[in-house]
Amino acid sequence: MIPSLETIAALVKIGLLVGGLMTAAAYLVLVERWMAAWVQDRKGPNRVGIPLTKIRLFGLGQPLADGLKIILKEDFTPSHVDRVLYNAAPLVILAASLAIFAAIPFGSVLPPLGIDGLPDPVPFLVAPGFSVGILWVFALSSIAVYGVLLGGWASNNKYGFLGGLRSSAQLVAYEIPLGLGLLGVVLASGSLELDVVMTRQADSGLWYAFAQPLGFLVFLIAAFAEAARLPFDLPEAEQELVGGYHTEYSGIKLLLFLVAEFLHMVTAAFLIVILFLGGWHLWGVTGSGDEIGWGMALIRFGVFSAKILAVILFFMLVRWSWPRFRFDQLMNLAWKVMLPLGLANLVIVAIVEEFRPQMVASLGEANAGWLAVLLPWGVFLLGWITAGVLTPSGTDNRPIRPDLITDDGVFAAEHALLGGNGEPISENGSAHEPTASSSSGSDA
Repeated sequence: MIPSLETIAALVKIGLLVGGLMTAAAYLVLVERWMAAWVQDRKGPNRVGIPLTKIRLFGLGQPLADGLKIILKEDFTPSHVDRVLYNAAPLVILAASLAIFAAIPFGSVLPPLGIDGLPDPVPFLVAPGFSVGILWVFALSSIAVYGVLLGGWASNNKYGFLGGLRSSAQLVAYEIPLGLGLLGVVLASGSLELDVVMTRQADSGLWYAFAQPLGFLVFLIAAFAEAARLPFDLPEAEQELVGGYHTEYSGIKLLLFLVAEFLHMVTAAFLIVILFLGGWHLWGVTGSGDEIGWGMALIRFGVFSAKILAVILFFMLVRWSWPRFRFDQLMNLAWKVMLPLGLANLVIVAIVEEFRPQMVASLGEANAGWLAVLLPWGVFLLGWITAGVLTPSGTDNRPIRPDLITDDGVFAAEHALLGGNGEPISENGSAHEPTASSSSGSDA
């Protein structure tokens, strides 16, 4: 049986998608290493070029060399692991990370091709017409967590187990603010299709990052935590957990974990651009209709790709600019800060969308539009000021143990450092001896 043109087109899209994502992940790792070198004022990878030649090409052959090296390494399986779950974990996380992109559009649409059996215009999407694309993305991102948990559990290693526990706690905590930031966009656009969300922003000319600044901030921070990127990379903190949930992995299994981990960041960048930064839309450049030619299709794809790259570079820059959170700070941020701010944004957006017809009828279209934008910005500034007042920058957030506080309110440790009598401790660890004058005075 000969497959239909639509089936062939879908298979071609899948092949291009998988190949493009794997290639992009490899070279984005190289870009991140260049970014690290720039931040640290050193040279990055710049040696590996075309094999068997002296052409280095700025180190563009480094991803190929690194990939071959890790693939050819020994795939060692420890004797104490659960082999079934141990082998399944990297496949689960990679499959979920790749399947997410079935519902993520890569641009606008292609011009009509005039080919029987193909839709006109052709969408830049593997699974077009998927009415619940947003739910698909978030469902599969949650399934990817199981790969991390399985890897940590099946390794039968304390570092892997702690990494899996941290990952589960972190992802459960930040799924809620991530969803709250998303719901504001769903209410405003009235759709669960990602391409429709982009079209709504293009038609109105107002990106949701400007219409819902608080929701954008909540979603951005939660996306960092969901992708386990610094400052939220607690599941695999090298200084504490060696490698975290993939400590016991090597060879190609480790490669699958690393690629899936990097694709999480790419997915987060796609969602940020699509949901809040207008997708392929750019004022005065891309227009807003579907009836376009090849030139406009390429321009829209270029604008979309440039936004994605800019967000990814922002992720990389934050990694080398921000210190890692403690785990208690991570949880406090999620439950005490992000959750209330996400709820506040959702309530304001719901109120605005519910009473928009009345505002348009009483104030006019233009004034109602301005009011719908100013209200979320007011809530954003109020939340910012409130958070600053409640948690000033000089706050000592170290845990306080009542048993370590003396009667005069000084920590016992600090009291001990003063020798118990207010005198500093000498280099040999004992309190300084009293001076001659003080000694004679006391004797007298």
